[in-house]
Amino acid sequence: MTLRLIERQAIAICNKPLTRSLATQHKQLPPKSDKDTESVANRVRRKLNDGLGLDDFLKGPEHLTEAIESVKNEKEERVQLGKTGEPRLPEWLRSSPGEAVPTSNSYKKIKKDLRGLGLHTVCEEARCPNIGDCWGGSTSDDPNERAHATATIMLMGDTCTRACRFCSVKTSRAPPPLDPHEPENTAEAISRWGIGYVVLTSVDRDDLVDGGSHHFASTIRKIKQKSPNMLVEALTGDFHGNMDSARTLAMSGLDVYAHNVETVPECTPFVRDRRASFEQSIKVLETAKEVRGGLQNPKVKGMQGLVTKTSIMLGVGETEEMIVNALKRLRRADVDVVTFGQYMRPTKRHMKVDRYVHPDEFEKWKNVAEEMGFLYVASGPLVRSSYKAGEFFIENVLRGNKKQGQEIPREVKKAVADLSAAESPLRRRKERDSL
Repeated sequence: MTLRLIERQAIAICNKPLTRSLATQHKQLPPKSDKDTESVANRVRRKLNDGLGLDDFLKGPEHLTEAIESVKNEKEERVQLGKTGEPRLPEWLRSSPGEAVPTSNSYKKIKKDLRGLGLHTVCEEARCPNIGDCWGGSTSDDPNERAHATATIMLMGDTCTRACRFCSVKTSRAPPPLDPHEPENTAEAISRWGIGYVVLTSVDRDDLVDGGSHHFASTIRKIKQKSPNMLVEALTGDFHGNMDSARTLAMSGLDVYAHNVETVPECTPFVRDRRASFEQSIKVLETAKEVRGGLQNPKVKGMQGLVTKTSIMLGVGETEEMIVNALKRLRRADVDVVTFGQYMRPTKRHMKVDRYVHPDEFEKWKNVAEEMGFLYVASGPLVRSSYKAGEFFIENVLRGNKKQGQEIPREVKKAVADLSAAESPLRRRKERDSL
């Protein structure tokens, strides 16, 4: 009986709110709010997440209070449901159910050959949204379409020594050694497909003395031996600033030398690996042109001049002024082709999207770049560096369809325009709904 009484008293004490038992009279303190118990670091982090920048903190406490109120008023004006950490996916980037599932025979054959020979593609590793179109059309089984199919094969394995904040390719400081049979296997696979244009790219291999340039060059020479009429684009890394490696690749017999600056100079430290820089990338493109020359001024006997190409992602924090300055710098480096695409966050471990750029703005940058004198500009939300429309255009240029003083054939212009328009899910849905 006594034990039960003690248990009841203990339970009553536990359920009763605790108060201080002091001789002096006092008022009961109100419960502490989350803000009172919040650490200084968390408070600053919360304010940064509210939309404040470094300038707001530097201007002093008075300005900081005004800035916080201003941000709160802006947020009250709009109601956003779901994830609020980054912008919501806009309509023009959404696809209908099943729309992006590749089904063509060309797609299936290319995939089967890649798996059988142990080859990798950046189309798969980087989760490119255009893979069905580039590998032979989403639904077409026309044999003639395969001649216009393109695939981007990733050499030197599927593991990169760098860790760019936008890229979903696997990373490691010590990736597996190079496959000595890869050049031969790659050339064999490409000769089977019957395509006219291929893009070769690679992971960065800073663990190799030459960055893998000789392995890359060997692959290109093997392709040219098996398929002399094949046009080859090489999308390379920066070889850690080793320009001898860039020269080795430029002299391998490739037709298009591509290297992506990825973003504007101001955003580069926050987007790319710390070993990369905008000017280092520019130097790679300049070196390739210096060795081989351009289409109008080839420098190597028996070789056509090079087309140089790069790509810029939008939606990572850039401004209009930054983009214009970056384009001017690319033109000074005599870069021929530039592509603009929307940055899409591959996983939650990668950097967030700053904004989703409207298709009208992409059209604007296309016009701006063309006025600056670029040979070709592909610009759209789903455009990627290895983009089918751009490759089709370049192929026609390199095969002599664009001669000095003559217009590009009307059918080529129309085909490029159709391919460029087809990359937008919003455009496809509108056309389908109008039927």
